[in-house]
Amino acid sequence: MPAIAAENLTRTFGDLTAVDRISFTIEEGEIFGLLGPNGAGKTTTISMLSTMLRPTAGKASINGYDILRDQDGVRTSIGIVFQDQSLDEELTAYENMDFHGRLYRIPGERRRAKIAGLLALVGLQDRQHDLVKTYSGGMRRRLEIARGLLHEPKVLFLDEPTLGLDPQTRNHLWEYIERLNEEKGITIILTTHYMEEADRLCDRVAIIDHGGIIAMDTPQALKNQIGGDVVTIHSPDPDAVAGSMDAPWIAHIERRDGSVVLSMQDAEQHIPGIVTGLVSRDIGITSLSVRKPTLEDVFLHFTGRSIREETASGRDVMRLYHRMGR
Repeated sequence: MPAIAAENLTRTFGDLTAVDRISFTIEEGEIFGLLGPNGAGKTTTISMLSTMLRPTAGKASINGYDILRDQDGVRTSIGIVFQDQSLDEELTAYENMDFHGRLYRIPGERRRAKIAGLLALVGLQDRQHDLVKTYSGGMRRRLEIARGLLHEPKVLFLDEPTLGLDPQTRNHLWEYIERLNEEKGITIILTTHYMEEADRLCDRVAIIDHGGIIAMDTPQALKNQIGGDVVTIHSPDPDAVAGSMDAPWIAHIERRDGSVVLSMQDAEQHIPGIVTGLVSRDIGITSLSVRKPTLEDVFLHFTGRSIREETASGRDVMRLYHRMGR
């Protein structure tokens, strides 16, 4: 039995379709990513799976519990960390954890042992008696993850877990997430718009855009779909460059930010011929680079635009959804 199964899950707010008939399954112990720009429907999906938002249509189950018919079963088997902080800043880390444990009716001795172990796991044992308002952003996220694990959930939802953190703190948090998965076998579903985060952490990712899943596979398999290498050519005349690229070994051609991006196998073998052909046509080259595909290239391939071009605030979109829902 999969840890999570969703079938044609849909959520509308008036005329706005936030999530459009998405289906997927997640196996026990898997790290599964919902990858997409802000406002794509990632948080709405998490909200439905965690029973915080009722689907308009479709169905889903968590650890065998139906999200509509057995919400209590779902809630006792999941932990969740949303984008917006929910810690009490006027309490210490220990007090935040203790309050959460009491809500779940965890017996005192077991609760204290769990709190000590989890605070050690996320490296906060030495700061457990400090007020949360003195914590950095990264420390708060670690505390929220520890709190979400206190009642020993089988599934952990992480909604943009490293949003707004500096690169060093983000890397440290990635290490904690990997350790949780490896040591405790927890199934993790995370939403993110950071390509490197999904690439490093996720066993599989589903790329979601405008409420629908447009691609789903392992990060490497998705990158393999668009060719083995990416060649970027900068030129004063990118139209001429694109027009001259008609070789059969070029899998895909795109215009991007005044440059031409080519997808192909074994680029090193073909670069001399590319350069010779452009020079023979008197087409200037400013620079040429070769790299392996990234998930950013995958997103661009499937949507026709960069994920960085999406400027809508996911938080603002969610507030709009809830206003429309009311």
